[in-house]
Amino acid sequence: MTKITSLIFCVSIFFISSVSVSGERISKERNVLANEAKEIGLTACLITDNSWNKMPGYNDRKFWENLPIKIRKSYISSAEKYLDYAWPAVKATDYLEIIRSGDRRQEAYAAPSNALIALVMGELVEGKGRFLDQIINGAWYYSEQTWWGWSAHLTFQKAPKGLPDVNEPTVDLGVGEVANNLAWTWFLFKDEFDKVHPLISSRLKQEIMHKAVNPYFERDDFSYMGFRGGRPNNWNPWVNYNMLNCFLLLETDPVRKNAEVQKIINSLDKFLNGYPDDGGCDEGPSYWGVAGALLYENLAVLKNVTNGNFDVFDNSLIKNIGRYFYKVNIHAPYFINFADADAKTGGNPSAVYLYGKAIGDSQMQQFGAYLAKVNNWGEKGFGGKICDQIRDLTVLNEILNAEAKEVLVPDFWLPDTEIAGARDTEGSCKGFFFGAKGGNNAESHNHNDVGSCVMYYDGKPCLIDVGREEYTAKTFGPHRYEIWTMQSLFHNLPLINGIAQMNGARYKAKHTAFTADKKRAIFSTDISAAYPEEAKVKTWIRSYTLNRGKNFRISDTFEFTERKGPTSSNFITNCIVKELNPGILQFEGDGFKLNMIYNPTVVNPKIEFIEITDSALKNDWPKGVTRVSLNFIKPGLRGSNEVVFTTPNEGWSVR
Repeated sequence: MTKITSLIFCVSIFFISSVSVSGERISKERNVLANEAKEIGLTACLITDNSWNKMPGYNDRKFWENLPIKIRKSYISSAEKYLDYAWPAVKATDYLEIIRSGDRRQEAYAAPSNALIALVMGELVEGKGRFLDQIINGAWYYSEQTWWGWSAHLTFQKAPKGLPDVNEPTVDLGVGEVANNLAWTWFLFKDEFDKVHPLISSRLKQEIMHKAVNPYFERDDFSYMGFRGGRPNNWNPWVNYNMLNCFLLLETDPVRKNAEVQKIINSLDKFLNGYPDDGGCDEGPSYWGVAGALLYENLAVLKNVTNGNFDVFDNSLIKNIGRYFYKVNIHAPYFINFADADAKTGGNPSAVYLYGKAIGDSQMQQFGAYLAKVNNWGEKGFGGKICDQIRDLTVLNEILNAEAKEVLVPDFWLPDTEIAGARDTEGSCKGFFFGAKGGNNAESHNHNDVGSCVMYYDGKPCLIDVGREEYTAKTFGPHRYEIWTMQSLFHNLPLINGIAQMNGARYKAKHTAFTADKKRAIFSTDISAAYPEEAKVKTWIRSYTLNRGKNFRISDTFEFTERKGPTSSNFITNCIVKELNPGILQFEGDGFKLNMIYNPTVVNPKIEFIEITDSALKNDWPKGVTRVSLNFIKPGLRGSNEVVFTTPNEGWSVR
């Protein structure tokens, strides 16, 4: 699967959230970028022609012909697959499926986009005109299309959802992605198009302006812009990056170009104003690739187009947003994956490396180079947008020759996002690692997971966050929390008096704290307020203790106002679980065995296997998952329980 396809499958419908600080949701009017623009005098600094663009063009044959032969062959081979490509219509029924069955029909939009990108990159590399006709067909295909977006995002138009309104062009993620690729196609091949027919390039530019540039510039009511309140999520830097490229490549009026760039800056500030000081991404690391990483891409372009004058990479928030990504690394490709994030992500090696370089963080640079190495970066052509692939090719040798090292921090604490993590030994994936969260149940891409954790051993999963199924209309509708992966019952959390956690900002952690030293790391939070009143729980203190080099303990101390239903501690794992003896469950994972020690006089285990049929979840958990429920036998109004994970030869005790 190419990068553009995988991005489309992981994309979300936009919804507003905001930042957690001690359980409250706030936005800080920092306006870091607008202040920088004012300080440098943006109008005077902005390069208004295309001289800012230093990337190789079609006629820079020396660059393209000097690429490694295996990369050249890869690009050409990919393009050859589309020499006879029949550009498919996006049918009315493709759009309508979102309101008929909830199916987003993402491949209908991804396939022609992948074709265009492959043909453009193949022609750039080969330079013989062999793919030019098909590139023209692609440009004409998109020019003839009503809308370039995705059916799930038709909520912006005034007409009923289901079909795009030709009279009201709107800009979503799909429109932004296509517009960016078409703008670069126009820029790279305009002269070649004109040799064939002058209407090709003029029509293409006209359509990009009409379908993307003009509506984005003229409207401020697209919620992801942030101008009408709320905190934008990843849509903001994602769309802004695409539109910034379009503005810079296509706009010929210097006054309007300055206004367009200023609008991008103002919108990005709305994204930053809603970010916590600790830089934590509540959407998770796989979404950081289209949030924090694309923030960097925007800032890098803004620095470039102002001759280096626009530079905020020394800002502490910008630095923290970058560093978040390596802090939540367990052992690549596994990352802490709360919310809708996937358990595994390849990251974006060049973005990680260049972000680290920009903020002067050698660890982040090394991690980017490491990701490039483990992902066999440079063995074949890249994925992603046209501009990103060209950029990656220009830094290929630098990154491949840079020092590569996985960043495995000993522990971290994000006090605003309320996420922490710790491992047995700094710089090693051996032994125990855990990550835990507080927060609230109205975070972006929220699951009802306040107080949950993940635990890995030797860099492999043991206690997991399942993630999310393939996105459908239901995922972002009123019935979201009917989906099993969104429910606290399928996270590492208790069922209290027969009641699960509830979604909403009021359902939150209290008194969340984290401490760490050389011997241990302890995370604790009171999760009682994450449950509705019907749970009749006064306090429920969930604590995670990593005794470095020894064991991992999960402790609960609770007080009910009334006992009225079943109570259990639930754990989700991809391991094979079996009962060895009363009080001992064995978890057999990928290359390890751990024992879960529990008190059989307090709780009684139930082991349930859950078959995974969803294609998105199968990527991470192809053999299914298991839920272990430790059912309290006779809990009183007050009580406690503890389980300990140890290696089979480690001493143990529970209370």
